[in-house]
Amino acid sequence: MDIKFYSYGACKEVTGSKHFLKIGNKVLQIDAGMFQGRREESYKKNHILDFDPTEVESIILTHAHFDHSGALPVMINNGFYGNIYSTGASRDIANIIMLDSAFIQQKDFEYLLEKSKKHKERKLKAYKPLYNSMDVVNTLGHFVTINYHKDFSPFENENVKVRFYDAGHILGSSLVYVEIDNELKMGFSGDLGRKNLPIIRDPEVMPDLDYLVLEGTYGDRLHSSIGFAKEELKEMILKVHKRGGKIIIPAFTIERTQELIYIIHLLYKEKLIPDIPIFIDSPMAVNATSIFKIHPECFDNETFEYFTQDNIDPFGFDTIKYVSATRESIAINSHKGPAIIISASGMAETGRILHHLKNNIEDPHNLIAIVGFMAENTLGRKLVEGHREVKIFGKMYKVNAEIEILNAFSGHADYKEILEWVSNYDLKRLKKIFLVHGEEKALKYLKQKLMELGVNEVEITEYSKIYNIT
Repeated sequence: MDIKFYSYGACKEVTGSKHFLKIGNKVLQIDAGMFQGRREESYKKNHILDFDPTEVESIILTHAHFDHSGALPVMINNGFYGNIYSTGASRDIANIIMLDSAFIQQKDFEYLLEKSKKHKERKLKAYKPLYNSMDVVNTLGHFVTINYHKDFSPFENENVKVRFYDAGHILGSSLVYVEIDNELKMGFSGDLGRKNLPIIRDPEVMPDLDYLVLEGTYGDRLHSSIGFAKEELKEMILKVHKRGGKIIIPAFTIERTQELIYIIHLLYKEKLIPDIPIFIDSPMAVNATSIFKIHPECFDNETFEYFTQDNIDPFGFDTIKYVSATRESIAINSHKGPAIIISASGMAETGRILHHLKNNIEDPHNLIAIVGFMAENTLGRKLVEGHREVKIFGKMYKVNAEIEILNAFSGHADYKEILEWVSNYDLKRLKKIFLVHGEEKALKYLKQKLMELGVNEVEITEYSKIYNIT
């Protein structure tokens, strides 16, 4: 059987995952993520697809993060009519992510349209939303949920079987194991998680593979240990509380926000930090936290016992306030004294976080904590790189607030953790690894390390290039 692999996203970049397996005359797509970066570039890349969605038979969603799920409504609006396979938790989370995206796109369009009329000298461009809430509802009708470790066929052809394993990255995240004709085995890592992350289970290992499509987000970096995250967060809170400032955290509302809440709860419970108001300013985070509560089957043993046996809500305590209404979000700006504000988006590109940054970035008492990967050309990346001035809503702001990077919170495996995970497979059998979802520098370093480990061949995947699978 003729088998080909190719990608139209997340090639030498960490965003917009879209990978494809063409098996005979049928096309299987793995993930349909949105590109994130500069507004104009993002709109063009997300609006114009370089492939034909009508040719795709089925889509498999590894997990619900926006850069893997956000373009599903775009696929359907452009003619895709097949099934979307995922775990139940991924479907539930993708639902709120897509709805939130539709809402943010509309609000950003309205806000920038108004600003462009008021301030013509800024030359602001307002981009029309790529989809609306009804498009999301239509997309949800295409989902078919599958449990971990259960075989299913994405085609009518039973010679192609797929199985999900836990990727340990976010709630419901999956490694995708594809078996063709009972012989060829191919794996997709999606986003590979780390051992000992709070709340969720450790990454599993799939059966031995012939080919592996592997992410390399942190292919050239090492993280601090997860245990260190708690200590880092404690010291940061004590420092900023003492000077009366605010901690602003751009965070992905799925997993990262819940991890932060969980660890802050532990610090609060152990009386290691003072009483400090905590605002979770994201309607999606409110909904996402509810989804965590109804999917305890994805929790690790420690969280499951803490959650069920002690009858304690790990995501709710005295000083925390979940904010949904816009007026409540605006009211946070008038809060005096220390506070922690956690808001989306994670890369500080859209949503309410931009308003909190705008209002707090010039005050040296404040601190902006970076707790996740920031893609090239995002506002978050500029803060990581130490820019002293940044543009928010078309206006320049001085970066007087302290910037602190907490790598221990990363949900992506670093290169040492990736190598350890890959070493579980039969490297003599593994013919080739395709590297995706990483910037070129990180992928080149990871390629070298994988070759040193003993992998037969490693290829940094090129956008749209077709690779024959034998």
